[in-house]
Amino acid sequence: MNPQPVDGESAEGSGMDLARAALAAARSRSRDGGAGWNGRRRTSTPGQRSGSGPDERDPQLLSAAIPRLIEDRGWTVPAAVGGVMGRWSEIVGGHIAAHCTPVEFNEGVLTVRTDSAAWATELRMLAPQLLAKLNAELGTSRAAHGGRDTAGAISNLKVVGPGGR
Repeated sequence: MNPQPVDGESAEGSGMDLARAALAAARSRSRDGGAGWNGRRRTSTPGQRSGSGPDERDPQLLSAAIPRLIEDRGWTVPAAVGGVMGRWSEIVGGHIAAHCTPVEFNEGVLTVRTDSAAWATELRMLAPQLLAKLNAELGTSRAAHGGRDTAGAISNLKVVGPGGR
């Protein structure tokens, strides 16, 4: 026998029926040893909202998200080389930096543009020392790895004159 809904109750079930169903479900879960309960919060399923505790979907600080993004995307070396390019004058010295600037890093090759053909020649002669210094700054030099031979993040220095050749 189904009682007729009273004002404020729906035909699907009264508040009392819903409370009884919720209580029965809770008792059932407790008999199952707390299935879906890991001591702190329910295990999440796709599309389910998280509880009050922190998880990986919570907003992150930008300072924490950027390094993770760089590593996940495989941008670690290009980002490090970009940092070196930003400190070019400090690393190679003001005299050299006054006549040449790094313009591109692609697949291990750092391209440097000089302001004259004479400086292009000079920089080509200094290339081995500059490569060692740059890779030491990146932590990819032989010295940084206990003298063991490493490829280095920057494998080649391409020097171009003012005309781009």
